[in-house]
Amino acid sequence: MSATQTRPVGLLAQYETPADLLHAALEVRDAGYRQWDVYSPFPIHGMDAAMDLRNSKVGYFTFAGGITGFFSGMLMIWFMNKFDYPIVVGGKPLFTPLFAFPVSYELTILLGAFGTLFGMAFLNRLPKLYNPLFNVDRFRRVTDDKFFVYIEAIDPKYSAESTRSLLEKTGATAIDVVED
Repeated sequence: MSATQTRPVGLLAQYETPADLLHAALEVRDAGYRQWDVYSPFPIHGMDAAMDLRNSKVGYFTFAGGITGFFSGMLMIWFMNKFDYPIVVGGKPLFTPLFAFPVSYELTILLGAFGTLFGMAFLNRLPKLYNPLFNVDRFRRVTDDKFFVYIEAIDPKYSAESTRSLLEKTGATAIDVVED
């Protein structure tokens, strides 16, 4: 493809109300599409179920970061008190989890937060500096008062004609071909 040619990457349908968007999401899901998304200026109650979304996997990254932080803190205090600087003060033991807890707690919070941040960026494939949806003028209204369903052309069920007719059947007020 030359630099001037564009290729369709999906269809973008606009809706006027959150209820229309929720109804369209249910229709698209029931039609068997897998590579699609909805865009709204605010969260819509029930949309996760309508899109058949599962729970996020970010919690696993948070848990792994927290566990790493906790045991790193314990290991660090144990190493410092037992080998690096072993001074017995007032008959206290060289290591006890009670004394290492504040450091471990802080590292749990810190590395848990880092796990959350980096896990979210990884799972969302960020940074993503370009999206073909930005080429559609109508899509700029998504942050204000419009609602959209976007079906990607890479979906196995995608066909320009049948997908367009499905979106028309759901009550879309406008349908745009998204090109890259």
